Amino acid sequence: MRVLITGVSGFVGRHVARRLLEEGEQVAATVWGEALSLPGVALHEADIQDPAAVDRVLQAAAPDVVIHLAGLSHVGESWARPGEYFRVNVLGTENVVRAAAGAKVLVASSGEVYGAVPEAEQPIREDRLPAPTSPYALTKAAAERVALAVPGAQAIVVRSFNLIGPGQARQFALPSFAAQLAAIRRGEQEPVLHVGNLAARRDFVHVEAAARAYLLLARSGVPGRVYNLASGRAVSIADALDALVHASGVSARIEQDPARMRPVDVPLLAGDAAGLAALGWCAEPGFEAAVCSLWHEALAGTGAS
Repeated sequence: MRVLITGVSGFVGRHVARRLLEEGEQVAATVWGEALSLPGVALHEADIQDPAAVDRVLQAAAPDVVIHLAGLSHVGESWARPGEYFRVNVLGTENVVRAAAGAKVLVASSGEVYGAVPEAEQPIREDRLPAPTSPYALTKAAAERVALAVPGAQAIVVRSFNLIGPGQARQFALPSFAAQLAAIRRGEQEPVLHVGNLAARRDFVHVEAAARAYLLLARSGVPGRVYNLASGRAVSIADALDALVHASGVSARIEQDPARMRPVDVPLLAGDAAGLAALGWCAEPGFEAAVCSLWHEALAGTGAS
């Protein structure tokens, strides 16, 4: 199987590329504006906002499957840059799906598109209509609609919940906590942890489990449908922080930082991954393994900046 990954340099992209190579697949990928070396991956430079460049890459790679991961993904930052989020996440997705010319396209979306769902109706089913509450979620919901509406497209929507694990940027909550704990342990930071909203509950999925899900969907996913990539288990940010503190053995005072708070923060998101489960997928390795990997990476000082 020939696979093209957009956004391969990102958190999820590197894990997906490695999994595909381990499984013997032929992998190509897009990069833009950065020097990158990924042994075994044929790299093509292209900005997904440029339709002509995307067309050239798709013609050169001639993939059977496109795994479209390129995009902007930080909910909080989307409030300050909504126009850029629209151009990259919506128009960029349209360019990729149109250029795919009948190849299967896995479109990376987000559980954030569901918005605020009553707790009694969670874990959230895949047939629930989106009700986005942030610019990021709005662009993802729009990208889904565009991808599924392109004539002749073989698009599959993958609504990922909160993916975590090694290589995740420190602008996200758990990698930030891990990096701060490591800095405290090394004596580089006062024993104070700066946090945002700890009350929100999220469905955390190890990025390695996500990579297995993308491989499975590349092989067996059904075009035209939506798949939740979720564990079905919600963990509060406070409990996730406690797990990291326990793994680190570091004591610190917790201080809420107003700059880390979002204008709107959905209180609970947990997903029902019935579609992936029917294909034989399970969310392993789990949350605890992801927390340990985040801590060990931060302590070694090898995490993403």
